[in-house]
Amino acid sequence: MDRDCPADEISTTPPADHPASETSNPAVVVSVCITCKSADGTSVVGPGMFAAVKAALGDADANVVVRPVQCLSVCKRPATVAVSSAGGYTFLFGDLETESGTAALKSFVTSYQSSDYGLVPWRERAEVLRKGMVARVPPMAWSPDDGRAPNAAPK
Repeated sequence: MDRDCPADEISTTPPADHPASETSNPAVVVSVCITCKSADGTSVVGPGMFAAVKAALGDADANVVVRPVQCLSVCKRPATVAVSSAGGYTFLFGDLETESGTAALKSFVTSYQSSDYGLVPWRERAEVLRKGMVARVPPMAWSPDDGRAPNAAPK
């Protein structure tokens, strides 16, 4: 871990009411770095971001799991959040402020759920997420030879 944080303060076990198995609408996992510090390093902003995201997305949708993580290694761009699913893209966002970032993430997760492989079109993403994009990682199921999506016809 890149930051000092007692391991016993963080639960890494998914909640029992959020099954990990894939379904027709697989779970979306929103991972919020709780060790993010402000850009000047004077305060820890991660727990506040986690609390806000958890409150906004929390238990309203059983197919969305919000979890705290210790470090997403984007320390120069706090606060940092990843959105992923078993068969979908993983998006990593940085430079998120609690209020605007939480509202943008709530909208993004809704779009993620209804998009093929979670690939939310760029224009559908809030500006704060477009500017805060750190990485977009394709799902493990992509073809290792040509990069096409599973079951996609060759060009």
